[in-house]
Amino acid sequence: MRVAVFTETFLPKVDGIVTVVCLLLDHLNKRGIDTVVVAPKMGVDHYNNTPIIGVPGVTFPLYPELRVGPPTLSTYQQLKAFNPDVAHFIHPVLIGIPGMLMAKRLDIPTVASFHLDYARIVRHYNFGFIEPVTDILTRLVFNAADSTLAPSRLIQSEMQRLGIKDVGLWKRGVDAEKFNPRYANADMRHALSDGHPDDVIMLYVGRLGSEKQIDQIKAVLEQVPGTRLALVGDGPAREDLKAHFAGTPTQFMGYLKGEALAQAYASADLFVFPSAMETFGLVVVEAMAAGLPVVASRVGGVRDVVSEGETGTTFEVNDVTAMVEGVRKIAADRGRMKAMGRAARAFAETQSWDAMMDEVIDLYARLIGLPAEEALTA
Repeated sequence: MRVAVFTETFLPKVDGIVTVVCLLLDHLNKRGIDTVVVAPKMGVDHYNNTPIIGVPGVTFPLYPELRVGPPTLSTYQQLKAFNPDVAHFIHPVLIGIPGMLMAKRLDIPTVASFHLDYARIVRHYNFGFIEPVTDILTRLVFNAADSTLAPSRLIQSEMQRLGIKDVGLWKRGVDAEKFNPRYANADMRHALSDGHPDDVIMLYVGRLGSEKQIDQIKAVLEQVPGTRLALVGDGPAREDLKAHFAGTPTQFMGYLKGEALAQAYASADLFVFPSAMETFGLVVVEAMAAGLPVVASRVGGVRDVVSEGETGTTFEVNDVTAMVEGVRKIAADRGRMKAMGRAARAFAETQSWDAMMDEVIDLYARLIGLPAEEALTA
């Protein structure tokens, strides 16, 4: 089997979508399936054994880390030379929509998976007037695919509400070896806490963007004594957030990856996630795998993974009071906080990526008419 993956964002950029794409490619290669990626041209030619067909583009003003532009004739020629059996589109937009036309011309089946709620994101960048158009375009594009996938039950329901038909579920997993309490590190805890390791360290990992509503965590710092905040990641809201949190016990750690990221998760006390929108929220289950209880808004897959009062607590978007009280209750009892962290870890250990990725391979096999057992060797 030969699979072409189209994505609007890829390495060297680091975010939840890139993480999922890399995990998918890793798993496909492990199963002996040949892959190619069509992605923005960002100076990376290969990811492990997977060649990258780079699409030229320009810097996106609202998100300078991203380059955008449509595929070219050269893109099509390289795709045709690869001769894929199936094409998987990671939330098709500028690269994916023309890519779907290419796939139709090559007469290969298409899978479109939902990863980013563009219609809701535009609200946070003062472009809310295009939200209805974005919803219509989303419905048209996803219904044009042969199969569609949602990352959580909440998003599955929202896609169906938009009029997208036959939406399947491609849940997210976690690498419970990569994210593990054993990576707890005294030096990292010292860095996260700015030299105050005995305080309760709240951790946020992810993009620093307005839709993540990180600014709301300031209320916790002001109302729950002995708490500190560490922000791991970067993004367009970084400077605004630095000004907002000035004078508070907040550390900006920048991008971390590999073992440093694993240490950051494992060296904190609890994970706080007030995002206004997510399709899943991969960082939540990563934090749980590292042994952290979670206080998160009820977005994306949060309700699929957080058990109230056992592995954390959830709150409605923008309910800052509930977020503050959630942190207060967990932080007030160190023993209970540790027990919730152990329960979070136990749940995360059941969320294997392998099984969830194999379900995607089974879908590819059905679309191209292969028995599932042959898909791993075709």
